[in-house]
Amino acid sequence: MAVWIQAQQLQGDALHQMQSLYGQHFPIEVRHYLSQWIESQLWDAIDLENPQEEFKAKRLLDSLTQELQNKAEHQVGEDGFLLKIKLGHYASQLKSTYDRCPLELVRCIKHILYTEQRLVREATNSSSPVGGMMDSMSQKYQQINQAFEELRLLTQDTENDLRKLQHNQEYFIIQYQESLRIQAQLTSLATLPPADRQLREPALLSKRATVEAWLTREANTLQKYRLDLAEKHQKTLQLLRKQQTIILDDELIQWKRRQQLAGNGGPPEGGLDILQSWCEKLAETIWQNRQQIRRAEHLRQQLPIPGPIEKLLNELNSTITDIISALVTSTFIIEKQPPQVLKTQTKFAATVRLLVGGKLNVHMNPPQVKATIVSEQQAKALLKNENTRNDSSGEILNNNCVMEYHQTTGTLSAHFRNMSLKRIKRSDRRGAESVTEEKFTILFESQFSVGGNELVFQVKTLSLPVVVIVHGSQDNNATATVLWDNAFAEPGRVPFLVPDKVLWPQLCDAINMKYKAEVQSNRGLSEENLVFLAQKAFSSSSNNPDDYRNMTMTWSQFNRESLPGRNFTFWQWFDGVMELTKKHLKPHWNDGAILGFVNKQQAQDMLMSKPNGTFLLRFSDSEIGGITIAWVAENPNKAGERMVWNLMPYTTKDFSIRSLADRISDLNHLLFLYPDRHKDEVFSKYYTPPLSKAVDGYVKPQIKQVVPEFTTANPDPAIGNPTYMDHGASPAPVNHPHAYGIYPPMSDSMLDTDGDFDLDDTMDVARHVEELLRRPVESQWGGQQS
Repeated sequence: MAVWIQAQQLQGDALHQMQSLYGQHFPIEVRHYLSQWIESQLWDAIDLENPQEEFKAKRLLDSLTQELQNKAEHQVGEDGFLLKIKLGHYASQLKSTYDRCPLELVRCIKHILYTEQRLVREATNSSSPVGGMMDSMSQKYQQINQAFEELRLLTQDTENDLRKLQHNQEYFIIQYQESLRIQAQLTSLATLPPADRQLREPALLSKRATVEAWLTREANTLQKYRLDLAEKHQKTLQLLRKQQTIILDDELIQWKRRQQLAGNGGPPEGGLDILQSWCEKLAETIWQNRQQIRRAEHLRQQLPIPGPIEKLLNELNSTITDIISALVTSTFIIEKQPPQVLKTQTKFAATVRLLVGGKLNVHMNPPQVKATIVSEQQAKALLKNENTRNDSSGEILNNNCVMEYHQTTGTLSAHFRNMSLKRIKRSDRRGAESVTEEKFTILFESQFSVGGNELVFQVKTLSLPVVVIVHGSQDNNATATVLWDNAFAEPGRVPFLVPDKVLWPQLCDAINMKYKAEVQSNRGLSEENLVFLAQKAFSSSSNNPDDYRNMTMTWSQFNRESLPGRNFTFWQWFDGVMELTKKHLKPHWNDGAILGFVNKQQAQDMLMSKPNGTFLLRFSDSEIGGITIAWVAENPNKAGERMVWNLMPYTTKDFSIRSLADRISDLNHLLFLYPDRHKDEVFSKYYTPPLSKAVDGYVKPQIKQVVPEFTTANPDPAIGNPTYMDHGASPAPVNHPHAYGIYPPMSDSMLDTDGDFDLDDTMDVARHVEELLRRPVESQWGGQQS
């Protein structure tokens, strides 16, 4: 029988556990409508610890969303219409959530299937094997769930013992009252005649002795019950502390670390639904035990019996209060971080959440959260619990927000949607530190009570470090500070200490993660790319990756000191490459058409063994955010000799005029993309379609690029036979005047023997073309029909 059919038969706590598996991260409706498909997939065949398995996970994600869309399309009728919209929404939601981290989807579904099988097996007392669905994450989840089950049983046991103690104590009090009544009767005998007193006194004395003996025995028994109950509570609290440490110090800290790495382009940190369900179970169990301890204290006060129980109960009450305080203060977290590069006078958002807010009924009196920006020094003082009240390092507008309870998701959160940093107060900088190295943080704080004002909590949490800028030109240096901090911060550090130097492989992991995220590509940096970067960073010529494995790179080398012979740092150069690729070269990078990380000498060595017309694309060494074309061709000054030419680098400005693919199409002397692919095979799908014919007597000018030394007429008769106008400074856009006028090509060479353009000699031509393109058609072509 299918697991899902059996899971739907679960009852009570097992059903609640099964329901808690689902949420926004994986809706229960998806499990229901695709149950057969989900259970037929080989989820266990994917190794979650092997990044190479990501493509298999991606295939499963694509199949899952396709199955959902197919299911949605087959819905008919009024009810089917709503379900169709819902399933389509879930398909988009899952695609958006897991597209960049498909292994997390596999991890999630494996955990769901494993837990469902375990719950079904326990419910049916079956000993059938689970069948290999236990990966390390599922084992951890199983251990946590088993601990919760043990805590539930312990709490139920102490509840039963407490009721038994209360019943016995109530009976003890009744018997004590009986002994007082007997004593009163004995006292009253003094008023009776001696004969009557002698007749009734022995029986009363015997009865009193019997009751007092019972009371003595029962008092010892009650004391033992109380001590036994206290010892059981001690055991429960020990297990509670251990479970809370696993959830808060391991699982929640790992989630926060994933959130920090997500700021560098790592996979999303994942949903909080499972963590919240665990924290709510903790809160519920802690509160039940706290109430039991208070009831035990009430029983002790009701019937004081000398002994150590008073001290034990005080210790238990103090311990349980510490545990719940740690839970509440640790689960006040930032679900959505503010931007880590924060520009003044710019709107930004953040979301804070209390994971136990719903369970502790905090929403019955919704608390207000306040956001303040504080400096690194103020953050240190906060963590030392030093008095920093009213201290801030700037002014944030719209910095107060009331926490809202969302009934459907059971979450209590505050959404700051329209904050803006009005001003910032900077501290004195240290040594060579620049303003883009100064770190701040957003402090979120609130106060609320639980249990009818029994306990009042003041909670606060700090955002990830933020770097404040006032101009967009500071963004790349600020991003470097954030990247270094996110990548190399140690858990539990003093704000916001980071190592001054790191191993080169560690930095490679960080910049590769950032590159893939910025370029939005699965094609990261290869080992050859990283060797090139190491050569640039360390001014080395070694091609052996092993030579760099134990080398360290300092923060100064990364983004404080300029590269040798340049006026920019290693990071500024790398960031320029990312920006250019992200904005203009993404499809070509994904296609593998851009080698990119190759220096001029390497390009020459690679091309000289290839036929004339072979070219490659490499990032410029000398210009931030530049890419150049290197190609092999005949030396016009020496017959029979070949040489490698390099175009002046293209930048974002050039590609905003004409795309890379179109520029390569324009240059007839470029034939084969290195090593041997015809350029049209690689780039033709990106060519801009030809312009339409003249409309209403108007023709559109066309910009094309030429390299004067290599200009050849276009043999296509459909275009006529125009010659080209050079545009100078960068590889040249050209006006196609059709039949209205001919401009001869520039006869002067604009390429030197190294293949570089002379900027001064070409700027006049560039300005001339720009002026021509601005003129009305009639003034350009001397009276032609307009």
